[in-house]
Amino acid sequence: MATVKQVTSEVQKYLDMFSQYEKDFQKWEGRVEKIIKRYRDDRTTTTAQSHYNILWANVQTLKAATFSRMPKPDVSRRFKDNDPVARVASLLLERALDFEITHIDDFQRTLTSCVYDRFLGGRGTAWIRYEPVIETDDTFVSEEDEDSDQISEYLDIEQAPVDYVHWRDFGHSYGRTWDEVSTVWRRVYMTRKMLKERFPEEQFGNLWQQIPLDASPEDTRTKMMESNPKRALIYEVWDREGKCVYWINKSMGKILDEREDPLQLEEFFPCPKPLYATLTNESIVPVPDFTLYQDQANELDTLADRIKGLVDALKVRGFYDAANPDLNRLFTEGDNNTLIPVKNYSAFAEKGGLGGAVEFVDLNPIASALNMAYQAMGQVKQQIYDITGISDIIRGASVASETATAQQIKGQYATLRLKTYQDEVAMFASSILKIKAQIICQHFQPETILKIGGAELLNDSDKALIPQAMELLKDNPMRTFRVEVATDSMLYADEQQEKADRVEFLTSTSAFIEKAVQAAQVAPEITPLILDLLKFGVTGYRVGRTIEGEVDNVADKMKQIAAQPKEAPPNPDMIKAQAEGQKMQMEAQLEQMRMQLEQQKLEFEKWKVQMDNDTKVLIAEMQAKKDIKTTAMNINGAKEQEGLTEIDDMGMEQPTSALTGLVEAINQNMAVMTQAQAQHNQDILLQQQMAHENLVQQLTRPKQVVRDANGKILGVQ
Repeated sequence: MATVKQVTSEVQKYLDMFSQYEKDFQKWEGRVEKIIKRYRDDRTTTTAQSHYNILWANVQTLKAATFSRMPKPDVSRRFKDNDPVARVASLLLERALDFEITHIDDFQRTLTSCVYDRFLGGRGTAWIRYEPVIETDDTFVSEEDEDSDQISEYLDIEQAPVDYVHWRDFGHSYGRTWDEVSTVWRRVYMTRKMLKERFPEEQFGNLWQQIPLDASPEDTRTKMMESNPKRALIYEVWDREGKCVYWINKSMGKILDEREDPLQLEEFFPCPKPLYATLTNESIVPVPDFTLYQDQANELDTLADRIKGLVDALKVRGFYDAANPDLNRLFTEGDNNTLIPVKNYSAFAEKGGLGGAVEFVDLNPIASALNMAYQAMGQVKQQIYDITGISDIIRGASVASETATAQQIKGQYATLRLKTYQDEVAMFASSILKIKAQIICQHFQPETILKIGGAELLNDSDKALIPQAMELLKDNPMRTFRVEVATDSMLYADEQQEKADRVEFLTSTSAFIEKAVQAAQVAPEITPLILDLLKFGVTGYRVGRTIEGEVDNVADKMKQIAAQPKEAPPNPDMIKAQAEGQKMQMEAQLEQMRMQLEQQKLEFEKWKVQMDNDTKVLIAEMQAKKDIKTTAMNINGAKEQEGLTEIDDMGMEQPTSALTGLVEAINQNMAVMTQAQAQHNQDILLQQQMAHENLVQQLTRPKQVVRDANGKILGVQ
């Protein structure tokens, strides 16, 4: 069980530090109370005095001009070299931070409250914690542990919440500048239930019951009311010199708990430097902005009250003759274009009419005074704008005759001090995100980082680098990465400007790639330099950072291709000699093909003559056989009565059956000879056609131009 230290010199050191801080900041706290009352327009008197709440108007304007939307975390490599592991690690950390500040709204609420505190009291403070959520699971219990009281616990979620610290509840040790501050603390108000959770009985016994409930967040120095229940006031003290954290209760005068460097942060403190207003090098007690123009604000209240009185006095008043009571009806009766009757009008006209019976109070002095009061108010407001840096261009007022260039120049100079406010808020948000990033890298489980970092959405090549990237995140991440918040990311987005940025990026990148390809074709050895220049240009555009990984992959592949050994360019003389040899060889082949074609033509003519002669002989033989057959048929007809013999084709007598078989054989031989001759003719024609087509292809084939290393034409092949 943890023990609670009694009042010792160490405890007394911190108690004295609390008292010294309250003494040094007592005047500042009283001033802030008055400023907040004025901002809220809390009237302490019941008088009808008018006020002009310039404080509320200025705070609303400056708050909207410095913080109007959630910032976008930007985690980049500290050194812009080609390191894919660091690129994947920075992408995971950036997505994890974006999940932290968008999934939980504590960051936005805290930053909004801090900005309001900065423009009201002059100091806004935030506090970052590590909060693991441990859940119990008694679903799966073994038979051996059924009788035991042990319950299985597991880590459900991990968070790094950002707490807003009220300007009354923050404190620090003495220092002329923030760098000299060695101890910071915050006051935490806890109910009895919160005490029991923070100081469990397993470690601290019944300590949670001993701590008195004697404070209130509203005001610890006044009597408690029933609507504001009492709570325990616990001081959470972070001592940078001793690298230790203490939880102290002033009423008990004891250290309730003590831990050594629980978060292991680079700057040790769980809070960034507060968002200060005006500071000097002699003290870090801030000077609220309203203090610098409170006299002008009081003048505005005086002028507003006088203007109210002049407006009330600006009425139609006067006197009329009591002898004519009908004149009283002039302003009480009738409507537009309505006449009021008067008795004995002739006598009324003789006395001077309306001008002689009524006399009005002169309103010119009142109107002149009112006009001068308005002019004086405008001059006082201009003085306040000069002090605070709020110009007419910021409020949207301009002169119609001004040119666009004049308004642009005016706006640039008008926003010089406003830009300082914006940068301070952006630096404060960046400091918060740096602490959150360290907590995520140092304390979050790798599974949690991968889950909230969207690791499953990475491409396959980046997924292979996740183990190395996680090791890099665990090893002093602030040394490798830079966490920033861009000033313009906290203001209202200009959609047209974002479109213009994307168009500019695409235009410039496309033009560079077009020129780079041409240069790489002429001189391939400069390809690595061109790719480095492309990456340098892409990383300069905020809209191009999302494709930086793809640019790295393409650059690596192109460098590998460029690094491969290239064949030496051939000798121009050798190329020329080879071209001449190929030309001579081609001419010889063409000549040979021409000779072959002539030979084939001669053979074809010879075959044609032979074919004509053979055809004539065949026709003569067929005609002779026909004549012999005709004669034989005549003789056979004469001998038909005998029926024994017949004359054959040769004029010889033979049996009739032999004559029939001879006729059939002649017919078959004639058919075979005709078919063989036709096939022979077809083969000759096909060979001649193929030879002719080969010759045409050789003569019409496109020629290939042969060039040297400089691109000069040496010949054709």
